[in-house]
Amino acid sequence: MGQAISKAPAGEIPAERRPFIRLAGVAKTYPSRGGPVVDAVEEVTVDIARSEFTSIVGPSGCGKTTLLNMIGGLLPASRGRIVYEGLESGRKRPALGMVFQDAVLLPWRTVLENVCLPIEVLSLDGAQGEARARELIELVGLKGFEGRYPNELSGGMQQRASIARALVNDPKLLLMDEPFGALDALTRENMSLELQRIWSSSRKTVLFITHSIAESVFLSDRVLVMTARPSRVREIIDIDLPRPRTLEMTTSDAFTKYVAHIRGLLSATAAL
Repeated sequence: MGQAISKAPAGEIPAERRPFIRLAGVAKTYPSRGGPVVDAVEEVTVDIARSEFTSIVGPSGCGKTTLLNMIGGLLPASRGRIVYEGLESGRKRPALGMVFQDAVLLPWRTVLENVCLPIEVLSLDGAQGEARARELIELVGLKGFEGRYPNELSGGMQQRASIARALVNDPKLLLMDEPFGALDALTRENMSLELQRIWSSSRKTVLFITHSIAESVFLSDRVLVMTARPSRVREIIDIDLPRPRTLEMTTSDAFTKYVAHIRGLLSATAAL
């Protein structure tokens, strides 16, 4: 491979990269009727740099979505601290966009109207918002489909519209929860290429949940490998591959070594 896989301890990040988000001992527990509390996430400590693309992989049900929702402010943390650019989450939270496994487009609205929805909800400037929406629709490869309705689009096209909608208010942080999980293999590959291109153009900070190890390696600067519930960060893998990445790269020795290493970590976790 030429270079050893870098294994950074949870919570550490090179000094030259200022943390955009810091998680310090973040945990989530849920009450259980007639029994002990359920520990979903346990003591996650990690720094995320600005403009970094970070993927999160782990066993099903390990709390990946719970962790993402705490970072996005949809769930409160039971313990620990979430800090954005040096300020506690209660005092500051970055503008963010979210993309889910299902595109969740409103069926009675066109592509343009769906992408403009955050502009309306946030009461932003309508003319500027529509101009931004049209730029993003072109960026995600949907130019010419502005007036189409969701039922006139393929699954991949719907997800492109969903990504454009998540970016329309120019968020600093993009949270993506298995956005390609419902797509066929070929469409999923093409969407990975598109997402890489969009990220390279926008340089947003991205947190990306996926069950695909290869997808996490292909897209990411770093991969967080989670343990089974209650989840912790088992290992953080720095992905030292050149960008832009190509599908041909996925057969290289370097790429397959990363995939094998992460698969080994997940297999070891499953055996515990």
